[in-house]
Amino acid sequence: MSLWRVFATLFLLAGIAAAADYRAEPAGPPPSEAAALASALAAEGIKVVKPDGGALCSFWFARETGKENEPEQNATWGLPHGTFLGVVRVESRWSDRRGQPIRPGVYTLRLSFFPMNGDHQGVAPQRDFAILSPAEIDKDAAAKPSFDQLMDMSRKASRTPHPLVLSLWKESGPVETGIAAEGESDQVLRTAIGGTPVALIVYGRSDH
Repeated sequence: MSLWRVFATLFLLAGIAAAADYRAEPAGPPPSEAAALASALAAEGIKVVKPDGGALCSFWFARETGKENEPEQNATWGLPHGTFLGVVRVESRWSDRRGQPIRPGVYTLRLSFFPMNGDHQGVAPQRDFAILSPAEIDKDAAAKPSFDQLMDMSRKASRTPHPLVLSLWKESGPVETGIAAEGESDQVLRTAIGGTPVALIVYGRSDH
């Protein structure tokens, strides 16, 4: 094969790889479905764009998250359980870490820590998760629902015995907003929520 063909092949493969990446784009102001929470949200959202160019979902994160304390055991973020993290609008076929479908619509995101009872062993290295609940029933950004309350709200979104969950963790240093492929299948959005650098798996699945 000639050198030119080698370069042409590498260029084509690089283009295919780039085309397969998820990416982040501006999403504009918060959706009208989250009007009751708009004052607690950042003015500009983040749209997650799929490799085919279609929108997967859009996030509007909280302006502030409140005072942080020492994290719970095996957690990365020392905020109270149930802290409001933002809202997400689902725009096309999507699923959570369990493979449960997330139907198109607008959901709140709240912080939770999975119990240390052995049932969730191997789900993720950390216990931090973002729990999705229907925005129409979760309208108070200042609320701090208990574990059971939050799970009940999220089951109204999943329509199954299990809540809708996204894997989340606090990063140790500043990050630039963007999406990167990690592991075998995960697409990880890094950004800041209330000034805190975080990572959120927006595509990927755990078999646990």
